[in-house]
Amino acid sequence: MDKAQIIGILKDISVFLELKGENSFKIRAYQSGARALERLEDNFDIIVKEGKIASLQGIGQALALKIETLYHESHLPFYDNLKASIAPGLIEFLDIPGLGGKKVKHIHDALGIETIEALKEACESGTIEALDGFGAKSAEKILSGIANREAYGKRHLWWSVQEFVQEIVSGLEAHALVKRASVAGSFRRRLETVGDLDFIVASDTPEPIMDWFTEIEGVKEITAKGETKSSVRFENGIQADLRIVTEKEFVFALHHFTGSKDHNVMMRQRALSRGYRLSEWGIFDKDSGENIPIEEVNLIQTEADLFKFFDLEMIEPELREGLGEILAAENKKLPRLIESNEIKGVFHNHTTLSDGMNTLDEMVEQAESLGWSYLGFADHSKSSVQANGLNEERVHKMIEQIQSFNESGSSSVTAFSGIECDILKDGTLDLDESVLGQLDYVVASVHSSFSQSEEEMTQRVIRAIESPSVTMLGHPTGRLLLRREGYQINISKVIDAAIANKVIIEINANPQRLDMDWRFWKQAVQRGLMCSINPDAHSIKNLGYYEAGVNIARKGWVEANSLLNTRDTDGIKRWFSKRL
Repeated sequence: MDKAQIIGILKDISVFLELKGENSFKIRAYQSGARALERLEDNFDIIVKEGKIASLQGIGQALALKIETLYHESHLPFYDNLKASIAPGLIEFLDIPGLGGKKVKHIHDALGIETIEALKEACESGTIEALDGFGAKSAEKILSGIANREAYGKRHLWWSVQEFVQEIVSGLEAHALVKRASVAGSFRRRLETVGDLDFIVASDTPEPIMDWFTEIEGVKEITAKGETKSSVRFENGIQADLRIVTEKEFVFALHHFTGSKDHNVMMRQRALSRGYRLSEWGIFDKDSGENIPIEEVNLIQTEADLFKFFDLEMIEPELREGLGEILAAENKKLPRLIESNEIKGVFHNHTTLSDGMNTLDEMVEQAESLGWSYLGFADHSKSSVQANGLNEERVHKMIEQIQSFNESGSSSVTAFSGIECDILKDGTLDLDESVLGQLDYVVASVHSSFSQSEEEMTQRVIRAIESPSVTMLGHPTGRLLLRREGYQINISKVIDAAIANKVIIEINANPQRLDMDWRFWKQAVQRGLMCSINPDAHSIKNLGYYEAGVNIARKGWVEANSLLNTRDTDGIKRWFSKRL
């Protein structure tokens, strides 16, 4: 088990102990242990293997033993037993914003509530707001959290299901009776979250394939099974449909079930205007209902052929949202979509200097393995106390460390010095311009006071954008996908301010954020906004999040000239110095 996973378990234990009403010293021991590991700048693996965990400040012998057990065995009976002793509903409460261990315990002790349904009823009846330490606003916040949970409960992050999807597709492709296979639906369009999964297969012998699909390991329930369509629900909660068509129908079915609905409506209208009917089964004569001449149908072997038949350029799945892609394809004005191999580096990344899991050297080594030319470091600033944010003195030390690294010539990767600087409630930054001006770049982000009005938040962010040293705006709406909506902000005004001040807005590529939303990017880049894909990486593994950012850039019609990450090292230096 790696350091990040162990930290997560230590934090969970502290919360579970809080729910059990354990003494505060015991709770703080696990909290301190988690913080000690978060602050650890040395190689965690070496420290564990050398038996030096107990030497770290904040970690005693007993806790060190638990950490070593987790590291070596990926399992801790104490944790498993503790978690099993708590009502599952109480653990679910912790996913609701504003409910920590103390509040959950208070609700449970006072009202005996152990389910989300009972909690919702207590909020609606006024019971919760009557509790000491709560009130009407607390009840409203809990209800909002429950509503979000219900709304998002059947959806999944695209990133979290991609390996699962690929396993199924690979299994289908390997089946002897399968001629062609693909995933379709919102997953194929690379929406940030997906609901049900759709798989399309071409085969002349459907029954054995249906048997294979419904017997996949992890299937909890077969909700439907027929000759051409089956539906299953997996133990992870994912619902999946398999449709089997003939090879001749495959392209049409793949296009139709990829969607979106709006795209399909527009494509059907285009077909009708040319005397045809387009469906998931093929192309038919509009009036007679008969297939168009067989030789023409046989020429359609790919989706590119299908679009060409209707005098359109190939429209990639990411763009099929009914947002102007058909007109652009007709006029040969579709964007040239970014490919992952065009990314030369990323900028919003954290190290052990703040709340990251890996050192600068380890992060650079991973960047080198990805073939990148540069890597930017933007650890938290001092107001992010919970993230071990850097004060002025530590910023200076970090700059010196990066300068020394570059001067050493030990890597082909150039390191850039940055900071993720907190935007305070009034729009000022928590570090002075004299300090910020010494950095290569500054990412300004909101981390507090999310409840401000739209006008207040908009002015707050715009004031930060207008600060001379600010280079980029981080996660501009603060959203967490499937968990919470973003704070109230007029994103159009923020975009205008960013363009006017030559400030970049990032695509925060953390799969839980993907912020700024792809729906804003088409118009933003057309107006001249510069974008940067930033993984907000807190570990070497997180650097891989850039792929999720590429998805969003593609969906947002972002081309290379509007994406900072496609520039070479000299181009990055020019932008940081002159914003050219």
